[in-house]
Amino acid sequence: MKRSKATDPLESYPEHPAAVLWDMDGTLVDTEPYWMATERDIVGAFGNDWPEHHAHAMVGFDLVDAAAYMQLHGGVVLAPREIVEQLLDGVAKRIADQIPWRPGARELLTELNDLGVPCALVTMSWADFANRITDALPPGSFVASVTGDAVPPGRGKPKPDPYLLGAAAVSQPASACVAIEDSPTGVRSAIDAGCRVLGVPNVRDLVPEPGLTIASTLQGVRAADLARLPW
Repeated sequence: MKRSKATDPLESYPEHPAAVLWDMDGTLVDTEPYWMATERDIVGAFGNDWPEHHAHAMVGFDLVDAAAYMQLHGGVVLAPREIVEQLLDGVAKRIADQIPWRPGARELLTELNDLGVPCALVTMSWADFANRITDALPPGSFVASVTGDAVPPGRGKPKPDPYLLGAAAVSQPASACVAIEDSPTGVRSAIDAGCRVLGVPNVRDLVPEPGLTIASTLQGVRAADLARLPW
């Protein structure tokens, strides 16, 4: 893993973090291609193209913000709620065929569960969709889920509110939590909440900054590695 600054001696770290807050799309599951394909379907229904730079720009967005972006840039003449529902339905149909887990994610989650480290899901997807993913995992894998439809309007990622809610859900201060994210939007949310962040880029590149450690994959990442992340 590539760290943003030097670490302290390893013996000064605990064996695992107090809690871990997981992003879902692009981090736990590689669903970003599903979202982009669904966006293209919706925009295409209005006779318009959806270039890759628009699809990439929306990665990590709150879904209501994503709907507004599609209205503006894709010419989608639908109410925001209807756009959100079509996005969720389209991606749900795709994961019904296959849930594309990101490499190493379930293994790390299993280790954290075995160690008794509380994990919460912090996603801008809505609860009905997020439940389809968590229901495919062993019961109790996440002690709580913070979803986009539970965050106050206008306070989704990149605002810190989702991760502050996630920290509260695991009864820890954000400063004691490690967040795992794939997008600049999610990283900003987690850092501004006060979390240390492990960034695992997927569709979007991440730029090193204090509080962010960048890894190319979760394969081989262990609980002890999360405990050693620098500020």
